[in-house]
Amino acid sequence: MQRLNRELNVRIKALPTLKAKETALRLEVKKAQEKLESMKSELEQYMASIDGASLLWSEFPDLVRISNTEINSRNIAGVSLPELETIEFHVRPHSYFAGRTWVSEGVRIVKKLNEINVRIQLMEQTVEILHYARKKTTQKVNLYEKVQIPEYRDAIRKIKSFLEDQENLSRAAQKIVKSRHEARQKEEDRLRAEQAASAEVAS
Repeated sequence: MQRLNRELNVRIKALPTLKAKETALRLEVKKAQEKLESMKSELEQYMASIDGASLLWSEFPDLVRISNTEINSRNIAGVSLPELETIEFHVRPHSYFAGRTWVSEGVRIVKKLNEINVRIQLMEQTVEILHYARKKTTQKVNLYEKVQIPEYRDAIRKIKSFLEDQENLSRAAQKIVKSRHEARQKEEDRLRAEQAASAEVAS
């Protein structure tokens, strides 16, 4: 019963913290989803603003590519999330004089498109991680609140009831033993009194 009480107290104390974490994660999921939608909208708007420019890039395959990304992690409500720190590009050597006049601007456009896409991918990962963490936290809250805490309380109640029954049986047994002892003592006292009386008559 002591072990069950310890386990019960651990869960009762942890439950408010878990509920607070669940609320925080639910809010963070909503914020991350809104940010993701905003980033996708930004990409669509940017694509619309450069409409037609992508057709020119078929002449320059692999002119710009991502060479390195540095991704750090940040902690939100005890969950580690990816965050883009820096992104580096490799631009294939080309002649600014012999090449088309729009190449320099095109390089800038492709860099921006790639960066937006990388940020969108990381935000999609963030939403997925937060959603999973929120789901697991909700499951743990439900497990504690609806399953384990009631089960521990019920088990403790049954043990207490059993111990009380055992105590009552013990007291009842003690009373029976005591009453039998008293009855035997009275019978022995009565026999001694009769023997004493018989001895006195005989003398």
